[in-house]
Amino acid sequence: MNDAYDPSQHPRQPLPREWETEDERLLANFEELESIGRDSWRVLRIMGEFVEGFEDMSRIGIGVSFFGSARTTPDDLMYQKCTLTARKVGEKGFAIITGGGPGMMEAANKGAREAGVPSVGCNIELPFEQKSNPHLDHSIDFRYFFVRKTMFVKYACAFVIFPGGFGTMDELFEALTLIQTSKVRNFPVVLVGSDYWQGLVDWIRDRMLEEGKIADDDMDLMLVTDDPDEVAAHIEERYEAMIAEGRGRLRRRKTD
Repeated sequence: MNDAYDPSQHPRQPLPREWETEDERLLANFEELESIGRDSWRVLRIMGEFVEGFEDMSRIGIGVSFFGSARTTPDDLMYQKCTLTARKVGEKGFAIITGGGPGMMEAANKGAREAGVPSVGCNIELPFEQKSNPHLDHSIDFRYFFVRKTMFVKYACAFVIFPGGFGTMDELFEALTLIQTSKVRNFPVVLVGSDYWQGLVDWIRDRMLEEGKIADDDMDLMLVTDDPDEVAAHIEERYEAMIAEGRGRLRRRKTD
């Protein structure tokens, strides 16, 4: 049967609405059926965003991505600890990468400035305006969350995660999944703020591990600490291990 498909005859017609972001347009499953073909063209826009992101981010050197709540204020002790931690990590020679917004992102970028290393913000288009913080040397705007999230991992050698909400949890568990499945190696994930994170870590151990959902070794994928110096030392140690491992693989290839 070669009759052309007529979307007007579909039993469930989509609800018309105004799209506010490119991510929303991409993920909508009730957009006008007549416009479904536009998704193929949207691939070109996505490709362009990847190309632009790769070109811009490749210039910053090796970085560490910091995450945490955008709602944290400068008078919060964790904001101040985040600034200190980012400065300590920066003093080890790592650029600092954040989401570019306020709160913990601003605190980390401020620490990067104090350390004199590249301070990078990967901003995202949202239905409500997110202003870039004033401590950025490089600000890159993204329409698509998944493109932006790729940059956080590809150009970083570690994640440092301060107290935050759903977005912070998203980055945390994506990183753990990538490590667990060996998509990235020697990639430390540091949770700063033991009071905030201990309940989650206990739940992972008591439920996920106890019920066999994860392996014993998976509990070692996270470091929980309150010490900025320990954060910086841990990242430096793991980075050096990654370099040594990479050199070892290269030597083995040459002798095969």
